[in-house]
Amino acid sequence: MGNPRLAEFQNLSPAIACESLEEVTYPLDVLRLRLAVEPGCRTMSEVALNMLRTEGLASFYNGLGPSLLGIAPYIAVNFCIFDLVKKSLPKEYQNRTESSLATALVSATLATLMCYPLDTVRRQMQMRGTPYKTVLDAFPGIVERYGIIGLYRGFVPNALKNLPNSSIRLTTFDTVKSLITASQKELERIMEENRDKQNSSVDT
Repeated sequence: MGNPRLAEFQNLSPAIACESLEEVTYPLDVLRLRLAVEPGCRTMSEVALNMLRTEGLASFYNGLGPSLLGIAPYIAVNFCIFDLVKKSLPKEYQNRTESSLATALVSATLATLMCYPLDTVRRQMQMRGTPYKTVLDAFPGIVERYGIIGLYRGFVPNALKNLPNSSIRLTTFDTVKSLITASQKELERIMEENRDKQNSSVDT
């Protein structure tokens, strides 16, 4: 029987890894957005120096809070729905690549719908001159200004960009996991056969 604490840690480890990586690379995401929307700055170094001079070092991490808050729920919902839908399929369809792709697309879509408002808040907080200092400021401010639909502004192009990527990544993960499981079972079978042969030779 497996260690339940170890299994729990293994389930949490992808979220922990993603959040750690997000903290390291987050300033690049802020610079990318500023470079796309701010006039007068042609290079990333110009944007970075301008931000550092006028807004301080903390501006490179504006919106980090909602970004970190969205990672764990997204991964949890994505993997949970994928496993539930995959296991609900008939046995003959569970191991097909096209089934994995379709299931991954459904799970990624639902996870994105659930967590996208946090992404909208993150982008609003990254903008220069934003009135929002915290997530608690941003959510009611966006809803008051644009309505609930404002939390999903830009959802369609974001989905067209990210959903295929998420589906392929999750399908690849599932395929590799299945190959590893099959290899482990084959190795156990070979070891069992060798053990039986050794026992037979000792008996004779």
